[in-house]
Amino acid sequence: MPYEYLNIATARDLSGQDRLIYRFFEIIPGLLSWGTIAGAIIFSWLWPVGMAIFIIIFDIYWLIKTAYLSAHLRVNWQRLRHNLGADWKLKLENFKYGHIWQLVLLPMYREDQEVIEESLNKIMESKWPQERMIIVLAIEERAGEYARTVAEDVQKKHAARFAHFLVVSHPADMPGEIPGKGSNIAFAARMVKEKIIDPAGIPHEDILVSAFDIDTQIYPQYFFCLTYHFLTADNPHRVSFQPVPVYNNNIWQVPALSRVVATSGTFWQMMQQERPERLTTFSSHALSFKALEDIGYWQKNMVSEDSRIFWKAFLRFDGNYGVVPLSYPISLDANAGSNFWSTIKNVYKQQRRWTWGVENLPYFMFGCLKNKKMPLGKKIRALLYQLEGFWSLTTNPLLIFILGWLPLFLGGQEFNEMLLSYNLPRVTRTLMSIAMTGLIASAIISTNLLPSRPPRARKSSYLFMVLQWLLIPVTIIFFGAIPGLDAQTRLMFGKYMGFWVTPKGRQPKVG
Repeated sequence: MPYEYLNIATARDLSGQDRLIYRFFEIIPGLLSWGTIAGAIIFSWLWPVGMAIFIIIFDIYWLIKTAYLSAHLRVNWQRLRHNLGADWKLKLENFKYGHIWQLVLLPMYREDQEVIEESLNKIMESKWPQERMIIVLAIEERAGEYARTVAEDVQKKHAARFAHFLVVSHPADMPGEIPGKGSNIAFAARMVKEKIIDPAGIPHEDILVSAFDIDTQIYPQYFFCLTYHFLTADNPHRVSFQPVPVYNNNIWQVPALSRVVATSGTFWQMMQQERPERLTTFSSHALSFKALEDIGYWQKNMVSEDSRIFWKAFLRFDGNYGVVPLSYPISLDANAGSNFWSTIKNVYKQQRRWTWGVENLPYFMFGCLKNKKMPLGKKIRALLYQLEGFWSLTTNPLLIFILGWLPLFLGGQEFNEMLLSYNLPRVTRTLMSIAMTGLIASAIISTNLLPSRPPRARKSSYLFMVLQWLLIPVTIIFFGAIPGLDAQTRLMFGKYMGFWVTPKGRQPKVG
């Protein structure tokens, strides 16, 4: 089969020369990151003057990049506010959309029933006609009787509200699968096709599939906004649709550290929405059922299924696949544990799982070798975008906040007597202080994104929501660079990760 390579997860799925090539590609991201870190240490010792000049140039680059990304953030914030206030149903009046169905996949494990009910309530409160909706609650057999009981109770309460409501139990220990969201929703999509879509004669090209997380809560006009972008897309079956994930469900109840990490993730997605050439699917996303079938559904044997579905489609259609940014929010849970330290542990694990998306780099590089139809320029651009993204994630914060000072400690007495040595920390401090003024914009936008303050939260909480951004130098290293480096190192040595299910529940405020 010409596209057999599309379902590869790791080098273990191959043999012979192909396996060696894929393993080489798996080593590259970690090699680049660790090579940069090692180079910074070695040159600080052997050539401190050159390293000091590099650091100053790099600081200027960081300042320009920060201003560039901040401009994208502000533009997308304005676009998001406009889209929230727009009447998307009115925008659709000039289109025929009565044939469009909304299929919502909700994968669950052992989450609290309250979490599931909140997500379903938001769907029921949305303005889209419920007689053209299919809800699939995709439970895991391995979650045991608890999940089955919760799912049946939810179905009994809400099934009558929708045209179709299906509970699907994903069998445990299926050969060739990694337990997780990807294998669950791939199984659920096939079951809903067999049990509902085909028997009802619903055309596959008329169905929009929203692959949500179980804690995804939509805003009232999400489905109208999604449908508008689907009907106005140049080739609606060759694109995915990406909303902006905002972690507002429990934002007032989680510690400041978790809030900063979660909101930073939102800001990154907002910036990417203004750079659609770099945008891939993430977390909750949507596509047509026809596109999903053409691609071959989500992969069942890997972790980062939300982004892999994009790269699988990109290769399957020879580069003729993209992501349409909706610039419209959905709300999810910020990460929380039972106490402050468990929250730190959970946040780190979640960030490491997200940065495990680096597994898509060797997948895409190997796919570029196998796919002879995709233009070379498109391959190179996509590869460089992804390489730069994963490299900068792990190295830039360390170069800025830690490694940039090494020439002063490793450069020796001769370097420390130079004027350059005297000016290095001052120049660096000044440039970083200017760059950090962007936190003011972040604080303003983050407070504007907040939901209404719950009665139990004090008015002074708003002040802490602003001051929390002083934690950025800490979070960008310990919950950005280090888990990213952790993931790349595991991939480099073939220590492949499994799927870690983020705990979701309604916790009291901690910290």
